[in-house]
Amino acid sequence: LQNAELGKRAPRWIRDNEVTMCMKCKEPFNALTRRRHHCRACGHVVCWKCSDYKAHLEYDGNKLNKVCKDCYHVIIGCTDSEEKKRKGILEIESAEVSGNSVICSFLQYMEKSKPWQKAWCVIPKQEALVLYMYGAPQDVKALATIPLLGYTVDDTPKSADLPHSFKLTQSKSVHSFAADNEELKQKWLKVIHLAVKGETPECQNELQVN
Repeated sequence: LQNAELGKRAPRWIRDNEVTMCMKCKEPFNALTRRRHHCRACGHVVCWKCSDYKAHLEYDGNKLNKVCKDCYHVIIGCTDSEEKKRKGILEIESAEVSGNSVICSFLQYMEKSKPWQKAWCVIPKQEALVLYMYGAPQDVKALATIPLLGYTVDDTPKSADLPHSFKLTQSKSVHSFAADNEELKQKWLKVIHLAVKGETPECQNELQVN
């Protein structure tokens, strides 16, 4: 919702399983901080610390509702005088880059000898040479980024690997990925083969994968 509409219209609620961290302070939800709260103004999933504010919401008959800090300041009309800190590279919201990406989808990811884990992977149009990895599609902070330029692509899985997998290697760093099917793997490889050479795809829109 736009700031002017906050509290006047009911927000779209982000589902709990769409995030792995608080959408405001980026604290991961784990066994200790597993309580997830929804801001009644913007619909974002936040931790208990970030939901500790109340404001009168017009759409709910001006009743007091739990809201996040940001919405609280907007609704009561107090502006944050602090300059918003410039977003660090990992701070770019997943929804922001996924909506304007060359390609995005879930992939299985493995680093060194750690177990495979599911990651929401995105190559944004603005930085078509960088692969962003998120825990879930609505997360507000990336877990990692891989600048693809100069990597070597190995797309023949060994018998021990997951099917439809491929590796990116550069000197000592090796990143393994696996797609759900061969078609999705080929779509990723098409983009990655260009990116490692410093090129970007022409027909970017055709590669959107949901």
